[in-house]
Amino acid sequence: MPTSCQRPYHAAITAFGAYVPNRIVSNKDLSETVETTDEWIVQRTGIRERHIADPSEFTSDLCYRAAENMIQRFSVSLADVDMIVVATITPDHPMPSVAAQLQARLGIERAGAIDLSAACAGFVYGIQVATAFVASGMAQKVLVVGGETLSKVTDYTDRSTCILFGDGAGACLVEPAAQPGVLAVGNHTVGHAAHLLYRAGLRPDVQGTPVGGNGCIVQSGREVFKLAVQTLEAEVPRLLAEAGLTASELDWFVPHSANLRLIESVCERMGWPMEKTLFSGEWYGNTSSASIPLAIQIAVDDGRIQPGQTLLLAGFGSGFVYAGAIIRWSAILA
Repeated sequence: MPTSCQRPYHAAITAFGAYVPNRIVSNKDLSETVETTDEWIVQRTGIRERHIADPSEFTSDLCYRAAENMIQRFSVSLADVDMIVVATITPDHPMPSVAAQLQARLGIERAGAIDLSAACAGFVYGIQVATAFVASGMAQKVLVVGGETLSKVTDYTDRSTCILFGDGAGACLVEPAAQPGVLAVGNHTVGHAAHLLYRAGLRPDVQGTPVGGNGCIVQSGREVFKLAVQTLEAEVPRLLAEAGLTASELDWFVPHSANLRLIESVCERMGWPMEKTLFSGEWYGNTSSASIPLAIQIAVDDGRIQPGQTLLLAGFGSGFVYAGAIIRWSAILA
């Protein structure tokens, strides 16, 4: 079965929004609780600070704020949304879904509601699902949100993970369009490596490897780094080929903002310039499914992303799962 496909999807992103909690935790703040320094963290990750949710603030709250931000920015209505897709690995509860809670809080009368669990690839998967719904005629307006409160599942005594993660959310609308806004999509899975990055659940092992971490994130950093670089290096050129584009025709590369050194390594191997790569991790840390929309929002706000430009989105997250999409930025987002 092919790992990617190309179709003239007549669906496009028509509105966009984002939100991060008010509380900021700097590298200096972390150095007061674990053995680390600002210089050490920046050199290894490119991260300077991250936003952390309050104890009473959860993923559904961040997702709701991101949707509110989108409404304020673009004066859109969500009353006629047909489907809500939320990408998260830190839902408020195993059930009900965050998407169902959003439906109630946003006052949407009739809408399907599902959560996706794909970690850093979640938001791109959400766009793919939304595009499929719109392109098939099953929905006319889909709300896609990527949101995380990773701080609630982070072990702050483990310096290898606590320096990485932050909280945030990003939201977009996907609707029918006269011209295709999603030019190509691609997916890939490396399931045999799942034990390298996990958060313990009901089962006491991951593919035979005993789990620990007391419900917090556990990862084998070096192995995850290598696997992510190898996968993105292979899949990104494949996605460009499926879209019938060359690298020179691409305006922006938007990988998930896990680690700046990882992204630099991928770009170096692809011969892609870092100045045409978007990264949200410097000020937000790794926000998993929220990292790609946050990177886009930063570039929209500072004027780097312009209508008609082409963006390649690529996420690689626990599982391990990869999702990519090449999108053309809609003029409505000027």
